[in-house]
Amino acid sequence: MKNYKTINFRSIFLLSLACTLMMGCEREFSEDVEFASFPPNGDVFLDTFSAGLNYFPFVDAGADPEAFSVDTDEAFEGEASMRFDVPAFGNGFVGAAFNTTARRDLSGFDALTFYAKASQAASINSIGYGISGETNNKFQVTANNLNVSTRWEKYVIPIPDPSKLINETGLFWLSEGASFEGDEGGYVLWLDEVKFEKLGTVAQPRPAILDGADVEQEGFLGIPLQIGGLTQTFNTASGNVTVLAQPSYFDFESSNNSVATVNGLGTVSIIGRGEATISATLANVAASGSLSLTVENSFDFAPTPPERDPADVISIFSEAYTNVAVDYFNGFFTPDGQTTQGGAPPLDLNGDRIINYTDLNFVGIGFFDEVAPINATEMTTLHVDIKVNESLQPGDFIRLQLLNAVGSGNETSGSVTFNADTFTTNQWVSLDIPLADFTGLGNRTQLGLLFFITDSTVSNIFVDNIYFYR
Repeated sequence: MKNYKTINFRSIFLLSLACTLMMGCEREFSEDVEFASFPPNGDVFLDTFSAGLNYFPFVDAGADPEAFSVDTDEAFEGEASMRFDVPAFGNGFVGAAFNTTARRDLSGFDALTFYAKASQAASINSIGYGISGETNNKFQVTANNLNVSTRWEKYVIPIPDPSKLINETGLFWLSEGASFEGDEGGYVLWLDEVKFEKLGTVAQPRPAILDGADVEQEGFLGIPLQIGGLTQTFNTASGNVTVLAQPSYFDFESSNNSVATVNGLGTVSIIGRGEATISATLANVAASGSLSLTVENSFDFAPTPPERDPADVISIFSEAYTNVAVDYFNGFFTPDGQTTQGGAPPLDLNGDRIINYTDLNFVGIGFFDEVAPINATEMTTLHVDIKVNESLQPGDFIRLQLLNAVGSGNETSGSVTFNADTFTTNQWVSLDIPLADFTGLGNRTQLGLLFFITDSTVSNIFVDNIYFYR
């Protein structure tokens, strides 16, 4: 499985309308006024760049700026093609946007199309159109894992709603690279005849939010939620094609605006107690999937840790201290029977991150694989805040286990078990555990794993403020 690189772009701020600053703009326009429109030019790259097109490599994210060139020795049609030299693992990646200064009206097209081939069979991580700093990528579209072969083939990336694209500058982008040793890399990718077309065979739209699932969850006053899993699927001449679409393609709706409202960016604001369901349409087609919220309370955050000298703390997960690097918050030890979900990534509640584990039986937080193990020799205590989000029964327990020198052949471990009496349903409990209580751990010079273990009867917990201190 590939690890996708997330590219973040700085917003480019423009003066959108001087009317907000000038009294003279308050007058109404005549119904006879015709506003300027942009040319319906769908060309991106045929034998050369179309008018105004520029190349912007994702240098800040680690892309190789020299990886792209125009190849006059290879083409599907005409005399040249776009060439991308995909580096081997460890040498960066190919990533760039192709934007134009000549704005386009693309509302008359239904897809971006192109021909592609590679020097070996490969899968392009991400490819699409709509990256534009001017609009903060408002209409970005992404196709993931696009398989290419060693012969020229035509590819289609549909437009979720062409009527939205009347003033576009972001005509094409891609991101491709080897994610691990042995992954594909060190090959050449060619694209040709890149353009927007009106195919007439892009049909049967099937939009979705939340990946088409009907999600029911608790909401909390003042804590916004982001609607994700936004896709649009079409039937095309070559089969079904699904793309990831930005929220601006969708029209969101709340069934109860006194409880929750949702804006055009898919951000849900929770403003009152009660129940509300968030749904959406795309180009007047109902999207599958919904978010049903029950709001009863404000969110109960973990206690604020005391101010300690940073030299006396090694923090794994806390907003109060600088955290060490962590490999993962849920290691997914599936061959060993793990059922635990959640933890990756942690919930972000207005900048305060919380780990939520569900279906808990055991789960490990790892800091030994890609990052350095923790030397806690000078630390005396492990602090953890835990909130159990369900009823507790006699016999329930939560066990914390620490492992040292993981995978070295000299591995040691120790654990401390807390029974049900330690916890109170729906309340945070702060645990300060002497490291000496982790019987059997011994050496603490290479701590690499912290496990949370139950017998599955305690299955839903919040965790915060995990740190060692002295």
